Amino acid sequence: MSKAAPLPQAPRTSLVESAIGLIRGQIESGAWKVGDRIPREPDLADMLQVGRNTVREAIRVLSHARVLEVRQGDGTYVRSSVDPAEVMRRVSHASLRDHFELRAILETEAARLAATRRTDEDLERLGQLLKARGDASTDDDIAGFVDRDLAFHAAVATAAHNTALTELYRYFSAAVRQNTQAVVAEHAVPEPSHAAHARIVDAIEQQDSERAAEAARAVVAPVISKLTELSSD
Repeated sequence: MSKAAPLPQAPRTSLVESAIGLIRGQIESGAWKVGDRIPREPDLADMLQVGRNTVREAIRVLSHARVLEVRQGDGTYVRSSVDPAEVMRRVSHASLRDHFELRAILETEAARLAATRRTDEDLERLGQLLKARGDASTDDDIAGFVDRDLAFHAAVATAAHNTALTELYRYFSAAVRQNTQAVVAEHAVPEPSHAAHARIVDAIEQQDSERAAEAARAVVAPVISKLTELSSD
């Protein structure tokens, strides 16, 4: 590989993180493609204008993330153009409306699949969590109510019997929890009722996939509408 031009100098406040970001930027831009060998450590240190120890640590982190592959005696190669940890970090830092729109997509499709795949055990679990959730809390325990609400929706995702969807929703729940709490506390968005959630369970029990999807979408829609209204003010 020909010697590349120097990249923008990494800020001294967080050299390793900055070096990781600059390397990731080269990969995401397509300058370094999957299968390419990246510059050797001394050249990379010159390009990034950081020490070799910083480069070594950045490569170690990206290798652990399976973005890079270190081949002893040969060099370091681009293994993937996507860093899952960085993707999830960006998802976590997206706007409230973005989060709830994604939540609507996940929960709608989870309910649709759950209606066709649910087991008797799934239905029993959903009934228990629906009862535990109840209606919106009238006291100050917003965090507890949000936890109960998310436990119900996570059970819907589990009832879909799609491992990828379940794991994605499990990760996403952490961001959802924080943002749901913020919406309820700061923007006075009314949380959909027990009856609205019961319609999801009823449709899943009846194995009506379209009605289950619509019921799930209806639960999140008022929050998205409120956030859209707030963003336009």
